[in-house]
Amino acid sequence: MIQLTRYFKNLSSLVSIFAWSILVNTNTVDAGVTSWKIGGSGLSWSDNDSANVLVEYQSEINAINPLMIHSDTTVFAFLDDWSPKRDPDELGFVDGERPRAWKGCCGTSSTVDNALNLIDGSGETYNPVTSNAISSEYYTIDLGAPMPLFRFGMRTPDKGFFRADGTPLNEDAIPAYEVSIAADTNNDVLFTADPIGEIITEARENVNPNIIVDFPIQYVRYVRYKRKNSVLDAFSNQSSFHAGTARKGTLGEFSLYGEGIPARANYKTKIVELDDVVNFGRLHWNVTPMRVVDGVAEESPDAKVWLEVEARTGLDLSPEVYYEFTDMGTRVPVTQERYQKKLKDQSSSVTNADGLGGLMTITVRPKPGIRAGIESDAKNWTYWSFPVTESGLPLNLNRGSFLQLKVVLHSERFDVFARLDSLWIETSPTLATRILGEIARLDHPEPGRGVAEVNLGEETAFIYDIRAEFLGAERGFDTVQIDVGSEEAVFHSLKLDGIEVAPKAVEVSGSLLKVTLNSAITRSQNPLIRVEFSSKMFDYARKFSAEVRNSNRDDLPQPVENGDAGEDIGTNDLRVLAVSDSEVSIVRELSISSSIFTPNRDGINDQLNVSYQLFGLPEPVGVSLRVFGLDGSALASVGQGMQVSGPQQAEWDGRDADGNVLPPGLYLIDIEIAAENNTVNKKIPVGIAY
Repeated sequence: MIQLTRYFKNLSSLVSIFAWSILVNTNTVDAGVTSWKIGGSGLSWSDNDSANVLVEYQSEINAINPLMIHSDTTVFAFLDDWSPKRDPDELGFVDGERPRAWKGCCGTSSTVDNALNLIDGSGETYNPVTSNAISSEYYTIDLGAPMPLFRFGMRTPDKGFFRADGTPLNEDAIPAYEVSIAADTNNDVLFTADPIGEIITEARENVNPNIIVDFPIQYVRYVRYKRKNSVLDAFSNQSSFHAGTARKGTLGEFSLYGEGIPARANYKTKIVELDDVVNFGRLHWNVTPMRVVDGVAEESPDAKVWLEVEARTGLDLSPEVYYEFTDMGTRVPVTQERYQKKLKDQSSSVTNADGLGGLMTITVRPKPGIRAGIESDAKNWTYWSFPVTESGLPLNLNRGSFLQLKVVLHSERFDVFARLDSLWIETSPTLATRILGEIARLDHPEPGRGVAEVNLGEETAFIYDIRAEFLGAERGFDTVQIDVGSEEAVFHSLKLDGIEVAPKAVEVSGSLLKVTLNSAITRSQNPLIRVEFSSKMFDYARKFSAEVRNSNRDDLPQPVENGDAGEDIGTNDLRVLAVSDSEVSIVRELSISSSIFTPNRDGINDQLNVSYQLFGLPEPVGVSLRVFGLDGSALASVGQGMQVSGPQQAEWDGRDADGNVLPPGLYLIDIEIAAENNTVNKKIPVGIAY
């Protein structure tokens, strides 16, 4: 048996854990930048979690890693906080952050049909048989994450008597059944009674009260048991289409066994209150890849493990807004406590007899005391960031005084895991209390729909207004950096309170337009900033995000937030939408550096450079340059890595798929997008000569 504890017992040093004094300076390079830290010498992982699935805490070194599954214990023992419903009605449920086990379509917490009775490790708890149709008798188990499993079991209760004929419950075997498993699944399957995935066992005439099924070890997250119809049911007048007689077969307990490391483990912090409103910078972590060898965990730098981290920030304690209906049927915000403990579930209709032997449903106005829903507090909280998989990258978070993190530890093998020793985020004081920005077309500053709309791929002149708010002695800023989304952006002008001024410096690097002012924006000198520039849109929607910096200090930049910066722009938004009169190909404007090139390695015209534009890609995708003969035969496919929307480049050295230089002649090339299998409409000819 694999024992991780043998590894950790060999650690000799103990690390003291700081309490809530979390601003430290040990991981910084600037005097103005500090760090919020958890793990190692920072906050305790175990004391600051709000949810965890398959996470093990290493208290001696203040680290976390995935929980090791042992074959002598059912995996249900490794999980807690189970929900008996498919859609838990408890506030804050997130798929994968809590295990579930439910009966039928939806599940229940009632005593009779509570699925948790079948996974609690006790053969004395069970769900009594009913006279419902057999087709309604099925259970679904969601472990929350894929686990390495190899055995499924089910058995009858330990004691009790079958009410109809006196048969002992421990002998009341399930006459017919089907069990299916899946590592992951489309959520649509959860709403059906179909097999959840691969069927690992099924029986039509079973008399064995204790069922054990072994299967090849594999990652399993979902398990579905389904009662099937049997010839044995016909003898008791019970079938899929007949109810009224208590069916044969009583379930007492499920069991699942496995060995090794789960494919992922999930950890989420509490909402942590910081000492003040701060800006956030880069996210860092120390992670140790581990491998289990002969029962002992040891460091293994080549182990295929990684982690994902998401974060969100806020200005108050609750990321959600809770609503109650008033006596006028309108909604008003209420506290989370009132919503959870005082208000009732929404009911907007009543059904009564219509006096003619039927029923009539009447929609009614919601009354006070009824829940009116929950919404994300977009005003005070950010949404979860995109998952970060590499240490040292910026999170691009808004300022905040509250912080929450989600961590997912990934593994590709049953014997390797990632030990997360510590994690920290750079912080620094805000440059202003708040910085608002909005963008519009120069020729249409107040669009009718409240958002700027442009033609896809067409150069457009924009105006970008920024206004800072100061309530204290914030340090101010003198540099504005805008992500204009195109490497072909052109700066036009800088205006302060409507007066055009010459900037101290202008720099266009990639898609970033950086404008440095001659003097800092402070509480005493705070004009409206307007930047005018031209750019192209290659996505159907994008946020022209921006940040401000103080060039004289080492403080972190502060993001610009959506808002009403000035009276002349009517968007109050940093988003821009792109439209097109016709269907747009993902690949456009394909061109080559030369119609003929000579790949003879003489240093002259040896390489063919291919230019093109990509449109409408929501995320980076794999791109390949393809080469064909005139007869249509595929000769080469040269990967160009992951690329995003916008102008792009590809290269070809004249070699085929085997690395041989092609002979002189005429060839055809195009660009292929791996994610969509989308290619340019026509191939471009290119000649090879020597």
